[in-house]
Amino acid sequence: MTRIGFARCSTGKQDETRQVQALKAAGCERISVEHASGKTLEREVFQQLLSELKAGDTLVVHELDRLGRSMIQMLQCAESLVERGVGLITLDGKLNTETMDPSIVKLIVGVLGYAAEMERKSILKRTAEGREVAQAAGVKMGRKRTWDEGLAKTVRDLRGAGDGYGTIGTKLGISTSKVRRILGVVPRDNGRFSDPTSFSED
Repeated sequence: MTRIGFARCSTGKQDETRQVQALKAAGCERISVEHASGKTLEREVFQQLLSELKAGDTLVVHELDRLGRSMIQMLQCAESLVERGVGLITLDGKLNTETMDPSIVKLIVGVLGYAAEMERKSILKRTAEGREVAQAAGVKMGRKRTWDEGLAKTVRDLRGAGDGYGTIGTKLGISTSKVRRILGVVPRDNGRFSDPTSFSED
């Protein structure tokens, strides 16, 4: 019997260290890591891992939602594993098909999958509500400013002298899009840009 771990993070910016350490502590001989949203069907690492699992192996994941983001995805994956004789363990202690009666595994997976899906929806709802409250209070959302006032003044001075966006970017070693953001240039419906200055666009 081989224990094989799987860790998934939704984006490349998230760190899988916590999941990997827990999987190692659980005795996993091999661990696959994937950076992909659970919503996408194109999870190449996970699909490859599933194809390699054999009867008698056990798949170990941190929580059931590592298998997918919806109850249907989690349930289908768990059922497929059980039918193939592959065990499934979640490190939160809620599921261990090695010790459970096979007749109740589907029920437990369904309940856990539903709970995980509802929790994710609740988090998304709270996040959206928090964003609305912050915006109503005047808090600016989105990307943080990555330039100081000194750079902004230089950009404005060069633009005021007639330099185009690309020329300014080349002179200062920054991207044209960053020049536009500093100047507050916004796209129009026709795909061009609305420039608060009176000079031609480039």
